[in-house]
Amino acid sequence: MEFFAGLDVSLRSCAICVVDSKGAVLHERELPREIEEIAGYLTALRFPIARVGFESGTLSQHLYYGLKAEGFEVVCMEARQVSAALSAMRNKTDRNDARGIAQILRTGWFSPIHIKSREAHGVRALLSTRKALLSKTIDLANEVRGLLKIFGIRLPKTVQHGSFDQTVRPMVEIDEVLAHALLPLLDTRLALYQHCLELDRRVKRAARQDEVCMRLMTVPGVGPITALTFKAAVDDPTRFKRSRTVAAHFGLTPRRYQSGEQDNPGRISKAWDRDVRATLYAAANALLMRTMAGSQNKSWGMRLMRTKGRRRAGVAVARKLAVLLHRMWADGTEFRSEKVEGMA
Repeated sequence: MEFFAGLDVSLRSCAICVVDSKGAVLHERELPREIEEIAGYLTALRFPIARVGFESGTLSQHLYYGLKAEGFEVVCMEARQVSAALSAMRNKTDRNDARGIAQILRTGWFSPIHIKSREAHGVRALLSTRKALLSKTIDLANEVRGLLKIFGIRLPKTVQHGSFDQTVRPMVEIDEVLAHALLPLLDTRLALYQHCLELDRRVKRAARQDEVCMRLMTVPGVGPITALTFKAAVDDPTRFKRSRTVAAHFGLTPRRYQSGEQDNPGRISKAWDRDVRATLYAAANALLMRTMAGSQNKSWGMRLMRTKGRRRAGVAVARKLAVLLHRMWADGTEFRSEKVEGMA
């Protein structure tokens, strides 16, 4: 007989439920959320645990690799499926959630989640930090614009990030009231922008030092941010059996509702990583609107733009880019803009 342990993990505590292969609850306990406490409790049981499972969350990587190092077979389950299964329970408590997770683990009605490597999480942290600093820099610039309008000072519609301080500071310093209020805001924005430039250089350096990213950046429209974001999100190309499933994994394929005589396709699902979708869509727009080099993707996208519009064409090209980038990474092939003889 096999035994399964379900974990409902919070920030400081962890509810544990152990069931057998027939679904009978054998042990329940609430412990501190520490790998040593959880592993010690499961090891002390008089029977071996066949599998330990929990739903995906911010602590998934720490728990997965920590329990894996202790010798357990660990499964991280998709949070949406777990939430749908647990919603049938009348009372929601940590104890009941742990019971439900253990039963889901026993029945096998779940989709396992790929736990990314520490290197991939490091790249994602770098990209997220750069994005946060850039967003705050833009917010502070917009705040300055709004405050200056009150005093009748209107800035040009487009002011480059690098020249914003040089443009605004002389206008502010001539007025004592404005200088007293806005100079700290300008100093803060300038410091954030300088740190954002440093992170931008680190991102470009990381892309140049990575062989996979350098190969992906040979595709027109794909730059360092798109290549690093895609590589960090996929992490392991072998986990996708077909390249077509990569686009669906990142929410770039239409939803579908089919029941009886109804069969209604919808908008794209927008599942999983929104940063990957955003960068692929930006790369598609760069390919269609700014890239001068010709390619099959651009020609196909321009034809689609004339019939379906720019937004739909951008999504379609982004979907093609996801398939293309994964195939190049998995096969180790180089980008070829011309059509290969004998291939569609």
